[in-house]
Amino acid sequence: MPDGFSAGDTAFVLISAALVMVMTPGLAFFYGGMVRARSTLNMLAMSFLSLGIVSVLWVLYGYSLSFGPDAGAGLIGNLDFLGMHGIGLTDLTGTIPVTAFSAFQLMFAVITPALISGAVADRARFAAWGLFIGLWVTVVYFPVAHWVFFFDGGNGGWLGDRNGVIDFAGGTAVHINAGVAGLALCLVLGRRIGFRKDPMRPHSLPLVMLGSGLLWFGWFGFNAGSALAANGVAAMALLNTQVATGAALVGWLVFEKLRHGAFTTLGAASGAVAGLVAVTPACGSVSPLGAVAIGLVAGAGCAAAIGLKYRWGFDDSLDVVGVHAVGGAIGSLLVGLFATGTVGQSAKGLFYGGGPEQLGKQAMGVAVVGGYSFVLSWLLAKAVDRVIGFRVAEEVELGGIDQAEHAESAYDFSALGSGLGRPAAPAAVMVAAASAPAPAPAPAATAPSTEKTEVDAR
Repeated sequence: MPDGFSAGDTAFVLISAALVMVMTPGLAFFYGGMVRARSTLNMLAMSFLSLGIVSVLWVLYGYSLSFGPDAGAGLIGNLDFLGMHGIGLTDLTGTIPVTAFSAFQLMFAVITPALISGAVADRARFAAWGLFIGLWVTVVYFPVAHWVFFFDGGNGGWLGDRNGVIDFAGGTAVHINAGVAGLALCLVLGRRIGFRKDPMRPHSLPLVMLGSGLLWFGWFGFNAGSALAANGVAAMALLNTQVATGAALVGWLVFEKLRHGAFTTLGAASGAVAGLVAVTPACGSVSPLGAVAIGLVAGAGCAAAIGLKYRWGFDDSLDVVGVHAVGGAIGSLLVGLFATGTVGQSAKGLFYGGGPEQLGKQAMGVAVVGGYSFVLSWLLAKAVDRVIGFRVAEEVELGGIDQAEHAESAYDFSALGSGLGRPAAPAAVMVAAASAPAPAPAPAATAPSTEKTEVDAR
Protein backbone atom coordinates (compact mmCIF):
# COMPACT_ATOMS: atom_id res chain seq x y z
CA MET A 1 0.00 0.00 0.00
CA PRO A 2 1.18 3.59 -0.55
CA ASP A 3 2.80 5.69 2.13
CA GLY A 4 0.29 7.28 4.49
CA PHE A 5 -2.36 4.58 4.10
CA SER A 6 -4.19 3.63 7.32
CA ALA A 7 -6.08 0.36 7.51
CA GLY A 8 -7.83 1.52 10.69
CA ASP A 9 -9.03 4.79 9.18
CA THR A 10 -10.17 2.99 6.05
CA ALA A 11 -12.19 0.46 8.02
CA PHE A 12 -13.72 3.25 10.08
CA VAL A 13 -14.84 5.20 7.01
CA LEU A 14 -16.22 2.10 5.26
CA ILE A 15 -18.28 1.21 8.34
CA SER A 16 -19.42 4.83 8.56
CA ALA A 17 -20.52 4.70 4.92
CA ALA A 18 -22.61 1.62 5.66
CA LEU A 19 -24.19 3.38 8.64
CA VAL A 20 -25.11 6.38 6.50
CA MET A 21 -26.65 4.06 3.92
CA VAL A 22 -28.92 2.64 6.65
CA MET A 23 -30.22 6.15 7.24
CA THR A 24 -32.12 6.17 3.94
CA PRO A 25 -34.25 3.10 4.78
CA GLY A 26 -34.59 4.59 8.27
CA LEU A 27 -35.89 7.79 6.73
CA ALA A 28 -38.29 5.73 4.61
CA PHE A 29 -39.77 4.13 7.74
CA PHE A 30 -39.88 7.49 9.54
CA TYR A 31 -41.77 9.13 6.69
CA GLY A 32 -43.81 6.00 5.93
CA GLY A 33 -45.28 5.93 9.43
CA MET A 34 -46.14 9.63 9.33
CA VAL A 35 -48.39 9.45 6.27
CA ARG A 36 -51.84 7.91 6.01
CA ALA A 37 -52.03 4.16 5.40
CA ARG A 38 -52.97 4.57 1.73
CA SER A 39 -49.66 6.37 0.99
CA THR A 40 -47.26 4.22 2.98
CA LEU A 41 -45.66 2.27 0.14
CA ASN A 42 -45.27 5.35 -2.02
CA MET A 43 -43.40 7.09 0.78
CA LEU A 44 -41.08 4.12 1.25
CA ALA A 45 -40.48 3.84 -2.47
CA MET A 46 -39.58 7.52 -2.87
CA SER A 47 -36.61 7.10 -0.54
CA PHE A 48 -35.52 3.81 -2.09
CA LEU A 49 -35.67 5.34 -5.57
CA SER A 50 -33.05 7.85 -4.47
CA LEU A 51 -30.74 4.95 -3.58
CA GLY A 52 -31.01 3.69 -7.13
CA ILE A 53 -30.81 6.87 -9.19
CA VAL A 54 -28.18 8.77 -7.22
CA SER A 55 -25.87 5.76 -6.92
CA VAL A 56 -25.69 5.48 -10.71
CA LEU A 57 -25.31 9.21 -11.35
CA TRP A 58 -22.60 9.46 -8.69
CA VAL A 59 -20.37 7.00 -10.54
CA LEU A 60 -21.14 8.50 -13.95
CA TYR A 61 -20.36 12.13 -13.12
CA GLY A 62 -21.50 13.09 -9.60
CA TYR A 63 -18.24 12.37 -7.82
CA SER A 64 -16.30 14.25 -10.47
CA LEU A 65 -18.52 17.35 -10.25
CA SER A 66 -18.47 17.29 -6.45
CA PHE A 67 -14.85 16.37 -5.71
CA GLY A 68 -12.95 16.58 -8.96
CA PRO A 69 -10.27 19.27 -9.29
CA ASP A 70 -11.84 22.70 -9.22
CA ALA A 71 -12.98 23.93 -12.63
CA GLY A 72 -12.81 27.56 -11.58
CA ALA A 73 -13.72 29.92 -8.71
CA GLY A 74 -14.58 27.05 -6.39
CA LEU A 75 -17.99 26.55 -8.01
CA ILE A 76 -17.82 23.06 -9.53
CA GLY A 77 -15.43 20.18 -10.07
CA ASN A 78 -14.15 19.27 -13.51
CA LEU A 79 -14.91 16.10 -15.45
CA ASP A 80 -11.60 14.29 -14.95
CA PHE A 81 -13.26 11.41 -13.08
CA LEU A 82 -16.22 10.60 -15.34
CA GLY A 83 -17.19 7.00 -14.66
CA MET A 84 -14.58 7.05 -11.86
CA HIS A 85 -11.97 6.99 -14.61
CA GLY A 86 -8.40 7.53 -13.46
CA ILE A 87 -8.97 6.58 -9.82
CA GLY A 88 -6.71 3.71 -8.82
CA LEU A 89 -6.84 1.39 -5.84
CA THR A 90 -3.78 3.05 -4.31
CA ASP A 91 -4.92 6.67 -4.69
CA LEU A 92 -5.54 8.27 -1.31
CA THR A 93 -7.68 10.99 0.21
CA GLY A 94 -5.78 11.67 3.40
CA THR A 95 -5.11 8.23 4.85
CA ILE A 96 -7.93 6.35 3.09
CA PRO A 97 -8.44 5.21 -0.52
CA VAL A 98 -10.28 7.61 -2.79
CA THR A 99 -12.80 4.84 -3.44
CA ALA A 100 -13.63 4.68 0.30
CA PHE A 101 -14.06 8.45 0.42
CA SER A 102 -16.23 8.36 -2.69
CA ALA A 103 -18.46 5.62 -1.24
CA PHE A 104 -18.87 7.60 1.99
CA GLN A 105 -19.82 10.80 0.17
CA LEU A 106 -22.18 8.89 -2.11
CA MET A 107 -24.39 8.07 0.87
CA PHE A 108 -24.71 11.80 1.64
CA ALA A 109 -25.79 12.42 -1.95
CA VAL A 110 -28.38 9.63 -1.70
CA ILE A 111 -30.15 10.76 1.46
CA THR A 112 -30.32 14.46 0.59
CA PRO A 113 -33.03 14.24 -2.13
CA ALA A 114 -34.77 11.53 -0.11
CA LEU A 115 -35.23 14.11 2.66
CA ILE A 116 -37.15 16.34 0.24
CA SER A 117 -39.78 13.68 -0.44
CA GLY A 118 -41.54 14.22 2.89
CA ALA A 119 -42.55 17.74 1.87
CA VAL A 120 -44.70 16.48 -1.02
CA ALA A 121 -46.07 13.27 0.48
CA ASP A 122 -49.47 12.04 -0.76
CA ARG A 123 -49.49 13.93 -4.04
CA ALA A 124 -46.39 13.47 -6.25
CA ARG A 125 -46.27 11.19 -9.30
CA PHE A 126 -43.56 8.58 -8.89
CA ALA A 127 -42.09 8.98 -12.40
CA ALA A 128 -41.97 12.75 -11.97
CA TRP A 129 -40.25 12.33 -8.62
CA GLY A 130 -37.59 10.13 -10.20
CA LEU A 131 -36.94 12.68 -12.95
CA PHE A 132 -36.73 15.45 -10.36
CA ILE A 133 -34.17 13.49 -8.30
CA GLY A 134 -31.86 13.11 -11.29
CA LEU A 135 -32.10 16.77 -12.26
CA TRP A 136 -31.85 18.07 -8.71
CA VAL A 137 -28.70 16.23 -7.65
CA THR A 138 -27.05 17.29 -10.91
CA VAL A 139 -27.92 20.97 -10.81
CA VAL A 140 -28.19 21.59 -7.06
CA TYR A 141 -26.56 18.98 -4.83
CA PHE A 142 -23.33 18.25 -6.73
CA PRO A 143 -22.34 21.94 -7.07
CA VAL A 144 -23.24 22.75 -3.45
CA ALA A 145 -21.27 19.73 -2.21
CA HIS A 146 -18.26 21.13 -4.08
CA TRP A 147 -18.76 24.55 -2.48
CA VAL A 148 -18.93 23.14 1.03
CA PHE A 149 -16.93 19.90 1.17
CA PHE A 150 -14.10 20.21 -1.39
CA PHE A 151 -10.87 21.35 0.24
CA ASP A 152 -7.64 22.08 -1.60
CA GLY A 153 -5.54 24.34 0.57
CA GLY A 154 -7.56 27.50 -0.04
CA ASN A 155 -8.23 26.66 -3.69
CA GLY A 156 -11.21 24.38 -3.10
CA GLY A 157 -14.92 25.05 -2.73
CA TRP A 158 -15.77 28.71 -2.48
CA LEU A 159 -17.84 28.51 0.71
CA GLY A 160 -15.89 26.11 2.89
CA ASP A 161 -12.29 26.30 1.71
CA ARG A 162 -12.10 29.85 0.37
CA ASN A 163 -14.43 31.71 2.72
CA GLY A 164 -14.19 29.70 5.92
CA VAL A 165 -17.79 28.56 6.37
CA ILE A 166 -17.75 25.69 8.87
CA ASP A 167 -19.98 22.75 7.97
CA PHE A 168 -18.48 19.60 9.41
CA ALA A 169 -20.98 17.06 8.06
CA GLY A 170 -23.65 18.79 5.97
CA GLY A 171 -25.86 21.32 7.75
CA THR A 172 -25.88 23.50 4.64
CA ALA A 173 -25.15 21.07 1.81
CA VAL A 174 -27.58 18.42 3.06
CA HIS A 175 -30.22 19.83 5.41
CA ILE A 176 -30.71 23.46 4.43
CA ASN A 177 -30.38 22.35 0.81
CA ALA A 178 -33.07 19.69 1.16
CA GLY A 179 -35.34 21.67 3.47
CA VAL A 180 -35.50 24.72 1.23
CA ALA A 181 -35.97 22.52 -1.84
CA GLY A 182 -38.92 20.95 -0.03
CA LEU A 183 -40.45 24.40 0.40
CA ALA A 184 -40.06 25.09 -3.32
CA LEU A 185 -41.79 21.81 -4.22
CA CYS A 186 -44.63 22.53 -1.78
CA LEU A 187 -45.32 25.77 -3.59
CA VAL A 188 -45.18 24.19 -7.05
CA LEU A 189 -47.39 21.18 -6.26
CA GLY A 190 -49.83 23.02 -4.03
CA ARG A 191 -51.71 21.82 -0.97
CA ARG A 192 -53.14 18.37 -0.40
CA ILE A 193 -56.88 17.97 -0.71
CA GLY A 194 -58.25 18.54 2.78
CA PHE A 195 -55.28 20.51 4.10
CA ARG A 196 -56.32 22.37 7.28
CA LYS A 197 -59.63 20.44 7.28
CA ASP A 198 -58.75 16.75 7.58
CA PRO A 199 -56.55 15.67 10.51
CA MET A 200 -54.11 13.69 8.28
CA ARG A 201 -52.61 11.99 11.32
CA PRO A 202 -49.69 9.51 11.16
CA HIS A 203 -51.06 6.02 10.61
CA SER A 204 -48.26 4.16 12.47
CA LEU A 205 -46.38 5.84 15.28
CA PRO A 206 -44.40 2.65 16.03
CA LEU A 207 -43.07 2.84 12.46
CA VAL A 208 -42.13 6.48 13.05
CA MET A 209 -40.24 5.58 16.21
CA LEU A 210 -38.43 2.73 14.44
CA GLY A 211 -37.41 5.07 11.65
CA SER A 212 -36.14 7.75 14.03
CA GLY A 213 -34.14 5.11 15.92
CA LEU A 214 -32.48 3.95 12.70
CA LEU A 215 -31.72 7.55 11.77
CA TRP A 216 -30.19 8.18 15.19
CA PHE A 217 -28.05 5.05 14.87
CA GLY A 218 -26.90 5.79 11.32
CA TRP A 219 -26.16 9.42 12.14
CA PHE A 220 -23.10 8.40 14.13
CA GLY A 221 -21.58 7.34 10.82
CA PHE A 222 -22.81 10.54 9.19
CA ASN A 223 -21.12 12.83 11.72
CA ALA A 224 -18.23 10.90 13.22
CA GLY A 225 -17.32 9.45 9.84
CA SER A 226 -16.88 12.96 8.45
CA ALA A 227 -13.59 13.15 10.35
CA LEU A 228 -12.37 10.60 7.74
CA ALA A 229 -10.17 9.02 10.40
CA ALA A 230 -10.57 7.10 13.64
CA ASN A 231 -9.27 9.91 15.83
CA GLY A 232 -10.20 12.31 18.59
CA VAL A 233 -12.25 14.56 16.31
CA ALA A 234 -14.40 11.60 15.30
CA ALA A 235 -14.90 10.66 18.95
CA MET A 236 -15.90 14.21 19.87
CA ALA A 237 -18.28 14.39 16.91
CA LEU A 238 -19.96 11.16 18.02
CA LEU A 239 -20.32 12.37 21.61
CA ASN A 240 -21.68 15.73 20.47
CA THR A 241 -24.17 13.98 18.21
CA GLN A 242 -25.55 11.95 21.08
CA VAL A 243 -25.90 14.74 23.64
CA ALA A 244 -27.32 17.28 21.18
CA THR A 245 -29.94 14.78 20.02
CA GLY A 246 -30.96 13.98 23.58
CA ALA A 247 -31.19 17.67 24.45
CA ALA A 248 -33.31 18.41 21.38
CA LEU A 249 -35.68 15.58 22.22
CA VAL A 250 -36.18 17.05 25.68
CA GLY A 251 -36.50 20.59 24.32
CA TRP A 252 -39.18 19.56 21.82
CA LEU A 253 -41.18 17.66 24.45
CA VAL A 254 -41.06 20.53 26.93
CA PHE A 255 -42.22 22.99 24.26
CA GLU A 256 -44.95 20.58 23.22
CA LYS A 257 -46.17 20.10 26.79
CA LEU A 258 -46.29 23.84 27.44
CA ARG A 259 -47.95 24.61 24.11
CA HIS A 260 -50.28 21.64 23.61
CA GLY A 261 -50.47 19.95 27.00
CA ALA A 262 -49.01 16.53 26.13
CA PHE A 263 -45.77 14.66 25.56
CA THR A 264 -46.23 12.82 22.26
CA THR A 265 -44.18 10.05 20.73
CA LEU A 266 -44.25 11.92 17.42
CA GLY A 267 -42.77 14.90 19.23
CA ALA A 268 -40.02 12.74 20.73
CA ALA A 269 -39.12 11.28 17.33
CA SER A 270 -39.23 14.67 15.61
CA GLY A 271 -37.20 16.31 18.37
CA ALA A 272 -34.50 13.69 18.02
CA VAL A 273 -34.28 14.30 14.27
CA ALA A 274 -34.16 18.06 14.83
CA GLY A 275 -31.21 17.62 17.17
CA LEU A 276 -29.40 15.38 14.70
CA VAL A 277 -29.91 17.95 11.97
CA ALA A 278 -28.74 20.90 14.06
CA VAL A 279 -25.58 19.27 15.42
CA THR A 280 -24.49 18.05 11.96
CA PRO A 281 -22.63 21.23 10.93
CA ALA A 282 -21.34 21.85 14.46
CA CYS A 283 -20.28 18.46 15.82
CA GLY A 284 -16.63 18.87 14.82
CA SER A 285 -16.13 22.35 16.22
CA VAL A 286 -18.04 22.67 19.51
CA SER A 287 -17.72 21.21 23.01
CA PRO A 288 -20.30 18.80 24.48
CA LEU A 289 -21.81 21.67 26.46
CA GLY A 290 -22.12 23.67 23.27
CA ALA A 291 -23.78 20.67 21.63
CA VAL A 292 -26.33 20.49 24.46
CA ALA A 293 -27.13 24.16 23.98
CA ILE A 294 -27.53 23.68 20.22
CA GLY A 295 -29.83 20.72 20.81
CA LEU A 296 -32.08 22.57 23.24
CA VAL A 297 -32.43 25.55 20.92
CA ALA A 298 -33.09 23.32 17.92
CA GLY A 299 -35.65 21.17 19.72
CA ALA A 300 -37.75 24.11 20.85
CA GLY A 301 -37.09 26.16 17.71
CA CYS A 302 -38.08 23.44 15.25
CA ALA A 303 -41.17 22.55 17.32
CA ALA A 304 -42.27 26.16 17.01
CA ALA A 305 -41.33 26.39 13.32
CA ILE A 306 -43.53 23.54 12.11
CA GLY A 307 -46.61 25.62 12.88
CA LEU A 308 -45.58 28.21 10.30
CA LYS A 309 -47.06 26.14 7.49
CA TYR A 310 -50.55 26.76 8.85
CA ARG A 311 -49.90 30.45 9.33
CA TRP A 312 -48.27 30.97 5.93
CA GLY A 313 -50.39 28.47 4.00
CA PHE A 314 -47.83 26.09 2.48
CA ASP A 315 -48.46 22.36 2.82
CA ASP A 316 -45.21 20.79 4.01
CA SER A 317 -46.66 17.32 4.59
CA LEU A 318 -44.06 15.89 6.99
CA ASP A 319 -42.38 19.07 8.30
CA VAL A 320 -39.26 18.93 6.15
CA VAL A 321 -39.00 22.72 6.16
CA GLY A 322 -39.54 23.09 9.90
CA VAL A 323 -37.06 20.38 10.86
CA HIS A 324 -34.39 20.34 8.15
CA ALA A 325 -34.28 23.90 6.82
CA VAL A 326 -34.80 25.51 10.23
CA GLY A 327 -32.74 22.93 12.15
CA GLY A 328 -29.89 23.17 9.65
CA ALA A 329 -29.93 26.96 9.86
CA ILE A 330 -29.94 26.91 13.67
CA GLY A 331 -26.99 24.54 13.83
CA SER A 332 -25.01 26.39 11.17
CA LEU A 333 -25.53 29.79 12.80
CA LEU A 334 -24.76 28.58 16.31
CA VAL A 335 -21.34 27.40 15.15
CA GLY A 336 -20.58 31.13 15.01
CA LEU A 337 -21.32 31.31 18.74
CA PHE A 338 -20.06 28.00 20.15
CA ALA A 339 -17.03 27.01 18.03
CA THR A 340 -14.19 26.50 20.52
CA GLY A 341 -11.25 26.67 18.12
CA THR A 342 -9.78 23.58 19.78
CA VAL A 343 -11.80 20.64 18.41
CA GLY A 344 -11.67 20.15 14.64
CA GLN A 345 -11.44 23.68 13.24
CA SER A 346 -9.29 26.56 14.44
CA ALA A 347 -11.95 29.27 14.08
CA LYS A 348 -13.52 30.52 17.32
CA GLY A 349 -17.11 31.55 17.84
CA LEU A 350 -18.36 34.71 19.52
CA PHE A 351 -18.67 33.07 22.96
CA TYR A 352 -15.06 31.85 22.81
CA GLY A 353 -13.37 35.13 21.98
CA GLY A 354 -13.62 34.94 18.21
CA GLY A 355 -15.78 38.02 17.66
CA PRO A 356 -18.66 38.17 15.18
CA GLU A 357 -16.60 37.26 12.11
CA GLN A 358 -17.37 33.54 12.09
CA LEU A 359 -21.04 34.20 12.77
CA GLY A 360 -21.11 36.40 9.66
CA LYS A 361 -19.50 33.65 7.60
CA GLN A 362 -22.04 31.13 8.84
CA ALA A 363 -24.92 33.46 8.00
CA MET A 364 -23.51 33.88 4.49
CA GLY A 365 -23.38 30.11 4.03
CA VAL A 366 -26.99 29.70 5.19
CA ALA A 367 -28.24 32.48 2.92
CA VAL A 368 -26.30 31.43 -0.18
CA VAL A 369 -27.17 27.73 -0.04
CA GLY A 370 -30.79 28.46 0.90
CA GLY A 371 -31.25 30.99 -1.89
CA TYR A 372 -29.57 28.87 -4.55
CA SER A 373 -31.49 25.75 -3.57
CA PHE A 374 -34.86 27.48 -3.52
CA VAL A 375 -34.54 29.16 -6.90
CA LEU A 376 -33.13 26.14 -8.75
CA SER A 377 -35.49 23.68 -7.06
CA TRP A 378 -38.52 25.79 -7.94
CA LEU A 379 -37.41 26.06 -11.56
CA LEU A 380 -36.72 22.34 -11.85
CA ALA A 381 -40.05 21.41 -10.27
CA LYS A 382 -41.86 23.79 -12.60
CA ALA A 383 -40.08 22.27 -15.60
CA VAL A 384 -40.96 18.71 -14.56
CA ASP A 385 -44.56 19.75 -13.95
CA ARG A 386 -44.78 21.40 -17.35
CA VAL A 387 -43.24 18.47 -19.24
CA ILE A 388 -44.81 15.37 -17.65
CA GLY A 389 -46.95 16.63 -14.77
CA PHE A 390 -45.75 16.42 -11.18
CA ARG A 391 -48.96 15.97 -9.23
CA VAL A 392 -51.27 12.96 -9.30
CA ALA A 393 -54.89 13.34 -10.37
CA GLU A 394 -57.47 14.29 -7.74
CA GLU A 395 -59.13 10.87 -7.79
CA VAL A 396 -55.76 9.18 -7.23
CA GLU A 397 -54.98 11.39 -4.27
CA LEU A 398 -58.37 10.68 -2.72
CA GLY A 399 -58.43 6.98 -3.52
CA GLY A 400 -54.88 6.13 -2.52
CA ILE A 401 -51.60 6.77 -4.26
CA ASP A 402 -50.21 3.32 -3.43
CA GLN A 403 -52.66 1.45 -5.63
CA ALA A 404 -52.52 3.99 -8.46
CA GLU A 405 -48.73 4.33 -8.65
CA HIS A 406 -47.52 0.92 -7.46
CA ALA A 407 -50.51 -1.46 -7.82
CA GLU A 408 -49.91 -2.53 -4.23
CA SER A 409 -50.98 -1.63 -0.72
CA ALA A 410 -49.02 -1.64 2.51
CA TYR A 411 -51.66 -3.55 4.47
CA ASP A 412 -53.75 -6.48 3.21
CA PHE A 413 -57.00 -6.96 5.15
CA SER A 414 -58.43 -9.67 2.90
CA ALA A 415 -57.28 -12.41 5.31
CA LEU A 416 -60.00 -11.28 7.72
CA GLY A 417 -62.55 -12.57 5.21
CA SER A 418 -66.30 -12.16 5.62
CA GLY A 419 -65.94 -11.26 9.28
CA LEU A 420 -65.51 -7.66 8.13
CA GLY A 421 -69.04 -7.63 6.80
CA ARG A 422 -70.87 -9.17 9.78
CA PRO A 423 -70.58 -7.70 13.28
CA ALA A 424 -69.86 -10.21 16.02
CA ALA A 425 -72.59 -10.93 18.54
CA PRO A 426 -72.08 -9.39 21.98
CA ALA A 427 -70.28 -11.67 24.40
CA ALA A 428 -73.26 -11.81 26.81
CA VAL A 429 -75.59 -12.99 24.03
CA MET A 430 -73.13 -15.70 22.99
CA VAL A 431 -72.82 -16.97 26.56
CA ALA A 432 -76.61 -17.05 27.01
CA ALA A 433 -77.08 -18.92 23.76
CA ALA A 434 -74.48 -21.51 24.75
CA SER A 435 -76.10 -22.18 28.12
CA ALA A 436 -79.73 -22.37 26.91
CA PRO A 437 -81.33 -25.83 26.62
CA ALA A 438 -81.50 -27.28 23.14
CA PRO A 439 -84.94 -26.88 21.49
CA ALA A 440 -87.06 -29.98 20.94
CA PRO A 441 -86.86 -31.37 17.43
CA ALA A 442 -89.76 -30.49 15.13
CA PRO A 443 -92.10 -33.24 13.94
CA ALA A 444 -90.87 -34.83 10.73
CA ALA A 445 -94.09 -34.05 8.87
CA THR A 446 -93.77 -30.32 9.42
CA ALA A 447 -90.00 -30.00 8.90
CA PRO A 448 -89.13 -27.71 5.99
CA SER A 449 -87.35 -29.15 2.98
CA THR A 450 -83.63 -28.54 3.36
CA GLU A 451 -83.10 -28.75 -0.36
CA LYS A 452 -85.76 -26.13 -1.08
CA THR A 453 -84.40 -23.83 1.59
CA GLU A 454 -80.89 -23.95 0.09
CA VAL A 455 -82.26 -23.31 -3.40
CA ASP A 456 -84.28 -20.37 -2.19
CA ALA A 457 -81.23 -18.98 -0.41
CA ARG A 458 -79.26 -19.02 -3.60
